[in-house]
Amino acid sequence: MGCGREAELQKIVSKIKREGKGKDFDCILGMSGGIDSSYLLYLATKRLGLKPLVFHVDAGWNSQEAVNNIECLVDGLNLDLFTEVIDWEEMKDLQLSFFKSGVPHIDTPQDHAFFATMYKFANKHGIKHILTGGNYSTECIRNPIEWMYFQSDNRQIKDIHKTFSTKKLHRFPLTNILWHKVFLPYFKGVKVYRPLDYMTYNKEEATKYLVNNYGYQRYPQKHFESRFTKFFEGYWLPGRFNYDMRRNQLSSLILSNQITRDEANIVLNSPPLSLEEIKQEFSFVASKLEIEENVS
Repeated sequence: MGCGREAELQKIVSKIKREGKGKDFDCILGMSGGIDSSYLLYLATKRLGLKPLVFHVDAGWNSQEAVNNIECLVDGLNLDLFTEVIDWEEMKDLQLSFFKSGVPHIDTPQDHAFFATMYKFANKHGIKHILTGGNYSTECIRNPIEWMYFQSDNRQIKDIHKTFSTKKLHRFPLTNILWHKVFLPYFKGVKVYRPLDYMTYNKEEATKYLVNNYGYQRYPQKHFESRFTKFFEGYWLPGRFNYDMRRNQLSSLILSNQITRDEANIVLNSPPLSLEEIKQEFSFVASKLEIEENVS
């Protein structure tokens, strides 16, 4: 730690422990298998002394590295893992609708499902404290709205699906801003915390620690724990729209003094995926979505 907010964090931790006394777990922690949520899981248990229920949402696109990382951390920390599996047929249909719509942000269904499922679970089981790996150290530069529209806009999700599909969404989890930003925190007392914002967080140091102590496997790029996001950020956005998500990701690391501008430019001088990797991801996504593969 060491960013001047330790006292604030300890106050939050004390409240969580006090309200969770005598229970099997005192909070839930959303885990994707990425470095931020994985390192937070280690910190929450080993340094903050919390008892989190590890909460994972499987939208059908987990990479093998993500599966390994989740298992290594959960087993290594002796924790319980709860996995919510999204109905694949509805997820597939919604993602195909986004492809047909022509919008850049085709990853929205997956992202929306992640946080909507976690909020619904917390509300259903009366859980008041949610921990997430979101942080300013690696995410202080926001995506331009043209690159990544608001994933919480369920009106757009329903409109795109209605326009480009003849099916109905019966089980796909949906939320809206009023419900999870107003009703849950102010009427149900459900709070979301980002502990990494209360401490000095260095991505490379965190990765090395998990690699050396828990057998964690690195990803070549942020968010590549999902095969669909790897396709989306590695090929779809830069190839079709000339949007390179690495620009804002690396800019965040520059501003938090984790890399230099010259180091960032070296990364940007190479494409996020090689031609061979693009072919592999294209084939994988086409096969999963059961559509014809047509790569020029």
